Amino acid sequence: MTNTRRKVDLYILSLGLLFVFFVIMTFKFPAENFNIKDWSSWKTFASYNPIPIISIIFISYCVLAYKRFEFNLKGATDIPFEITKIESISYEHLTFLATYVVPLISFDFGSGRQMIVLALLLVVMGVIYIKTNLFYANPSLALLGFHIYRADGNFKIGSKEGIILICRAKLKETQKVSYIKLDEKIYFVKGVTE
Repeated sequence: MTNTRRKVDLYILSLGLLFVFFVIMTFKFPAENFNIKDWSSWKTFASYNPIPIISIIFISYCVLAYKRFEFNLKGATDIPFEITKIESISYEHLTFLATYVVPLISFDFGSGRQMIVLALLLVVMGVIYIKTNLFYANPSLALLGFHIYRADGNFKIGSKEGIILICRAKLKETQKVSYIKLDEKIYFVKGVTE
């Protein structure tokens, strides 16, 4: 259950940039007669800006999900493993951005039908993204300075090949890293030591 929640968090976090684009594209400024102390002015403002409000809620969730990852990693209790072979695959951030995020900003935000299709598309993409374990190709993490690596590692229980490492630091062979296991082959790593 925890791993599924982490995958969902990473998927929603990967859409963080898309939510920012939604706010920029759809935000409508309040009318000139907007009164900050008047409840009806706020209701009118909210009725003109449902997409930006929903997007801001999701952006807030993205911040919460990121903070939760940081907190969880601090409490990683598994014995660190040693990297025996490593290659950067950070280009996959860009693949996700170009393939999934950019086309989604072309939807007509004034059409209710297209908004329903967009919502369903985001849900279906999320299910596919999580089931195929592509949740690590996350452009939001790239903006936050994270890197993606394909590596082999020596764990206490033996060696594993072709694992995916998500890390803020640059990694190299023979380093030991602490980790949170996101999936059988995908790890969020930190605490890089020599």
